[in-house]
Amino acid sequence: MLNLLQFESELKNGLNKNCIVFCGQDETLIKDYINEIVKKTVSDDFKQLNYIKIDGTNFEFSSIINACETLPFMSDKKIVVLYRANFLCDNADSKNNKLFEDINSYIDKISPYTILIMYYVFDNKREKPSKKLFKLDKKSYVVKADKIRGANLEQKVRNLMHGNNKEIGKVELRLFCNKLDNNMGIIENEVEKLCCYTMGREITKQDIEDMFPKKSDEDIFDMVDFLGQKKADKAINIMNELIYKGEKIPYILYMVERQFKLLLNIILGLEAKKNKDILTKELRLNPYICEKLIAQSKRFTIKQIENAVDYCLDCEIKLKSSTIDSKILMEMLIINIVAA
Repeated sequence: MLNLLQFESELKNGLNKNCIVFCGQDETLIKDYINEIVKKTVSDDFKQLNYIKIDGTNFEFSSIINACETLPFMSDKKIVVLYRANFLCDNADSKNNKLFEDINSYIDKISPYTILIMYYVFDNKREKPSKKLFKLDKKSYVVKADKIRGANLEQKVRNLMHGNNKEIGKVELRLFCNKLDNNMGIIENEVEKLCCYTMGREITKQDIEDMFPKKSDEDIFDMVDFLGQKKADKAINIMNELIYKGEKIPYILYMVERQFKLLLNIILGLEAKKNKDILTKELRLNPYICEKLIAQSKRFTIKQIENAVDYCLDCEIKLKSSTIDSKILMEMLIINIVAA
């Protein structure tokens, strides 16, 4: 399996395989690389005829055969992209597993004038490449579209800043990059927010600190997100990570309860037709945090959040008065919230 830098080297030297498979959490980053391949391979004049996209969540194997076997028009090569190819995941159903086996067998037979590109997007930052990808590794370029780091990320951010007619100092740039989520779509949004936030003046370290929550707060956000997805095991894993990092259980409980109370205020505010700007002022939140809470609130109903707050209060009482192990109480809290 290749990382992005290794794949870039292959791309510069010329591709000698007819299939490329991307995986990763950053779909925008994957699309950027696909666009780069398309630009190098297919002429704009006949792009509509030689660049075919197929929805990987809803397709028949015959449509792949038809797309790949059709001769390119006025070109040496054509590209077929199978996007969001969820059959590449380990937890696919029997139908998708059959599709994977069919495509795996077909890759050896792809016409020399066709490049088949497939990708699937990780559900979360903790997900690892599926075992199926390793079956494709010898006959395809399998690429993990992972984070851009270090100097490459800093240069990317600086270029985005210049696109917004904004300069940033070296120290501030490094601090900003260290705090980024490292998803290209999010990075572009964060750069734009920072530029708007500091319009007409220089960017300071305090501006950057004001924009981002503490790392443990991000983990709590992820933990509540998994609760909304009914994934108790993943929420418990995050709790265990926080405990390992030194966070105390009463603090974790306090932060979870606070998160649900904020979500309740967000939902009630949205139902009252309040927009993000009003909610930001009323709840005294950073605009970025408010935006994330609005998105997260869509995972819950008001009743689910009210139940979660009640469970948190009950857990708080038991932590103070019960002899039951505090970690077990937190695990019971997570299971109760998911089951509600």
